[in-house]
Amino acid sequence: MNILSVAYPFAAVGPAAVGGAEQVLAQIDRGLVRAGHRSVVIAAEGSAVCGELIAVPLPPGTVDDDVRAVTHELWRAAIRDAIQQSDIDVVHLHGVDFHRYTPSGLPVVATLHLPISFYPAADLCAIAANTYLVCVSQNQRRSCPPMLEIAEVIENGVELDDTVESVSPGCRYALAMGRICPEKGFHLAVDAAEQAGVPLFLAGQVFPYAEHVRYFEQVLEPRLKPPHRFLGPLGPAQKQAWLGGARCLLAPSLVAETSSLVTMEALSAGTPVVAFPSGALADLIEDSRTGFIVHDTTEMAAAIRRAGEISRDGCRQVARERFSAARMTAQYLDLYERLSRESFQTTACRRAISAYQPLR
Repeated sequence: MNILSVAYPFAAVGPAAVGGAEQVLAQIDRGLVRAGHRSVVIAAEGSAVCGELIAVPLPPGTVDDDVRAVTHELWRAAIRDAIQQSDIDVVHLHGVDFHRYTPSGLPVVATLHLPISFYPAADLCAIAANTYLVCVSQNQRRSCPPMLEIAEVIENGVELDDTVESVSPGCRYALAMGRICPEKGFHLAVDAAEQAGVPLFLAGQVFPYAEHVRYFEQVLEPRLKPPHRFLGPLGPAQKQAWLGGARCLLAPSLVAETSSLVTMEALSAGTPVVAFPSGALADLIEDSRTGFIVHDTTEMAAAIRRAGEISRDGCRQVARERFSAARMTAQYLDLYERLSRESFQTTACRRAISAYQPLR
């Protein structure tokens, strides 16, 4: 198969990507290449893929409405050119703004990586018949309005590494990781770690959105005084090392998470997770077995102190059973194959009808 994957325009794709959508796309791209298929990826400059990259430059500066309009036009042109120049079977869109550049004429998969409320309701309900929506968790599927047709649910997964050695649960720091934005609630993670008397190390990237920059400079930076630290974005090896050495991962999200790759990565590294019951987080964490579900900073501080009670080997076992990237990739490949086959059959039928000449 020839699959065209289209990233969210404003974030680079690759194993070191901060965003979950970008990491999932990178995993699918890698899985396609490993399985012998052709993978073409449209993504922002600076992306790294296993298949063929079509890199699109982004205007500099803060992302505002004007920048979005210019970028969406660049994305539409790149998609159009890729389809014309390659024998594409299926297009897979990953951006929250996918409705701005959805092509016609081919089967299109659109994965809803973010909460349903983040997508314009009118645009979701008006998608073309060739577009198949995919949810990333059962929790997200339950949040969809009844009139929204979801093709299927394919839960996210992460690369599992059984070679990482167990770390002593007596390690001193708590870790938080992800996009630096208000809805992630990282300021509450710092407050909880302060109450627990444990350093909080925060890893992530501040994207050039005015609200995100303001949140980091005005809310987070004043709190991130020693012993707390901001680590910035981490590469794969760095991320694994920091996760493996953490007492626990904190996930104080203030919105209903559709999934959480960093939670899966932490459990894969044997690190328990302390989180608010926000969306899929309540389903990903088994309370008192792989971490703790808490409801405020006081409970989070208490859970940080209790993190040593959680079996790190038990966390790894749950990750192996539930969060494999290989399982996720296989499900997407099955979907591509099914849609490609149906599209081929439909096209062949139309050609046969158009070529039919009645006997006289």
